[in-house]
Amino acid sequence: MKNFLESMKQKVLERKKKAAIQEFKKRGTKYSGSTGKSVITGNETLTLSTKTNELIKQVKEEVNNIHKETKNDPENLLKYIEEQGTKVYRVHNASKILEQVKEHTGFITSLEGGKALYINTITGEMGLKTKPMFIINDDTEIDYYLLLREFYLWYSMQKGLDGFDYKTQELFKKNFRSKGTSGMENLKFEEMGALKEAIARDSEANEFVMEILRHTEGGANVMKKMQEGGADI
Repeated sequence: MKNFLESMKQKVLERKKKAAIQEFKKRGTKYSGSTGKSVITGNETLTLSTKTNELIKQVKEEVNNIHKETKNDPENLLKYIEEQGTKVYRVHNASKILEQVKEHTGFITSLEGGKALYINTITGEMGLKTKPMFIINDDTEIDYYLLLREFYLWYSMQKGLDGFDYKTQELFKKNFRSKGTSGMENLKFEEMGALKEAIARDSEANEFVMEILRHTEGGANVMKKMQEGGADI
């Protein structure tokens, strides 16, 4: 989760989000995703479609209910994921193995090509494509809140929110798991629009977990751990 923990440093994330939105504004004012159009307003804020907003609200409410039912037990979250048809792989030394292809433990969206082939050798599957999955370390204790953040992303994908397709996620990883913001100016308009969706999903997951931690005993210590670089899932 090292890359995720870096993204939790809000100043860096906000700077990159602002750069992406500014670049998006240069290309035009609208982008159409599967849940509707997003519009850039005069103050450079993103106005989402009614359907998108409804889905975001639904995801937040439902994940919050699931969170309460799990009683902070990561195994309950993992059981729920598997019951919905998404595979969970427990891999020894998973963090270091996934670093080789610039992935992290937790929720992994669908992959293609050489990266998919590599992941399939880990999970025992075959082919040049993978389905969305979870890969976690089998040799370390699972951090519930880090897993909850990954669970939120997965649930958002399950509900049909945009930003989780292979090409968009590769753009997101390239532009947001690195230190700079250069290169965004070379993206096509549709790529910028898709990237904006991935940014939104990532921010929603972060904000959801942070909000829970603010009302959790010992939450300040967990937040500090996240921001300074804690353990992988």
